[in-house]
Amino acid sequence: MFESLKQRVEELSREIALLKAERDRFNFEAREWAEKRDSAHEQIRKLRTEIFSLKEKRDELNEKVRELKSLREQAKREREEKHTQILKLKEKMRSIMEKKPSRDKHSLKEEIESLEWKIQTTPLTLKEEKLLVDQVRILEAQLLTHKQIQRLRDNLIELQTEEEAIEVKVKAYHEKLSEFAEQSQKFHQRMVEVLDKVRAFQAEADDMHQKYMEVKKQAQGFHKKYIELLHQVRSLKQEFRKAEEERQAKRQLELRKELQGRALEKLKRGEKLTWEEFKILVEQGIS
Repeated sequence: MFESLKQRVEELSREIALLKAERDRFNFEAREWAEKRDSAHEQIRKLRTEIFSLKEKRDELNEKVRELKSLREQAKREREEKHTQILKLKEKMRSIMEKKPSRDKHSLKEEIESLEWKIQTTPLTLKEEKLLVDQVRILEAQLLTHKQIQRLRDNLIELQTEEEAIEVKVKAYHEKLSEFAEQSQKFHQRMVEVLDKVRAFQAEADDMHQKYMEVKKQAQGFHKKYIELLHQVRSLKQEFRKAEEERQAKRQLELRKELQGRALEKLKRGEKLTWEEFKILVEQGIS
């Protein structure tokens, strides 16, 4: 029985060693897959940080584009208003130009001054004075037309200058927003590329995690069997110890009986007893 128990314990111990080796091998492989998975997750984390930064820059540029579009549209409206004013002013000028005197402004001013001097310095009859005054009035009306035309021309030049300045602003807004829109598109394209990388790393990480779970499950299977066999060995060792203790107790009993028998024989023969022989006879109540 002792040999069979010992042999069984040895067999189980060898099997336990093999199971432990397989369990450790699978655990090592599982750790490798976990490290690769975690490395992929770290790459994903870095890429997502980059995506967040790219998105912030893209959105900031898009906001600038929206602001510039608003400014451009406002400038276009102002340009249209100026153009409408210019058209109205040109129409008014055409109407006044039809009344433009044949004489130039300078000659009209000289003649008015001459007539006024004549009225002030020359003795005239009422009829003659009235005639000259009427002539001055007519000439002043013609001079006023020249002034109106000049004022309209000045206003027209001012409006055209303002329209041109607004047109420059419209072009500047358009060029700047086009530049920002192009930059925004580049950031967006880069963000799409990084997102593709994230998806690729995520697929790899998922695959690695799946392999990790499969290998870990195999390791757990070996570990479970390993624990079961450890329990069996522990149980067999307890059984072995119990049997050994019983065997030792039986052997001790046999030795005591043998020692007691020798002591009784020596006692009958009147021979001297050893301390152990004497003590065992006393314990048995033999004096």
